[in-house]
Amino acid sequence: MSAYSATEMLVCLAARQMRGRTAVFIGTGLPMLAAALAKRLYAPELLPVFEFGGIGSTLDRLPLGVGESRTFERAFAALGICDVMETAQRGLIGDGFLGGAQINAWGDLNTTVIGPHDRPKVRLPGSGGGNDVGSLCWRTIILMKHERQRFVEKLDFLTTPGYLGSARGRERAGLPRGTGPYRVVTDLGLFDFAPRTKRMRLIALNPGVKTADVVAATGFKLAVAPRVENNPPPTEPELTTLRESVDPQRIFLKQSA
Repeated sequence: MSAYSATEMLVCLAARQMRGRTAVFIGTGLPMLAAALAKRLYAPELLPVFEFGGIGSTLDRLPLGVGESRTFERAFAALGICDVMETAQRGLIGDGFLGGAQINAWGDLNTTVIGPHDRPKVRLPGSGGGNDVGSLCWRTIILMKHERQRFVEKLDFLTTPGYLGSARGRERAGLPRGTGPYRVVTDLGLFDFAPRTKRMRLIALNPGVKTADVVAATGFKLAVAPRVENNPPPTEPELTTLRESVDPQRIFLKQSA
């Protein structure tokens, strides 16, 4: 087995979550790598959807952003942002991939500011299409580096809804029933949301990681499944495809290492 980075493990683990024939809302960076890897190895009929209107790109060449020309390359349709968001609102996009600067126990995300809103320590990109994806896609899969300052008890700003603090939070906010976060994928492990409480729950560990490591890197009380599985390390086909076909110039792998 070749040596691999934590970022490569994260991307491979995210790609394994994509199976079958479904439309997937893809964001910039690691979600693009995961989608491209999944399309080559696990889900050839995967239908990538990009915020600025590209639907069904083959992802033969890695886009640099969600509005870049390669998101339309050999696509089924070249629409616009309003058309894509309406498609999600109609319930026609199954999964959405999201990231964030902060996440809480219910999968709510902050991509707006760190610190007070009017005098922030750091001003972040904001929502973009993140709120729409988190509100309207049937399932969201969240990719993040696992650090205590990212997995927090209270967000500095709520940008994108997860379960909004309780099992019925989304329903009370008027969001479509049956939607919400499905998995959180990090460089330490894999998480779901407990059916009764909708709080984040550790279900699988990455190679070499212990439950205590994950708990120590989490800023809120983390639920742990009765049986915690072990995620297999990246396979040779995954690493070869990721390094030589998906991101041979290491555009995102290098930035995220």
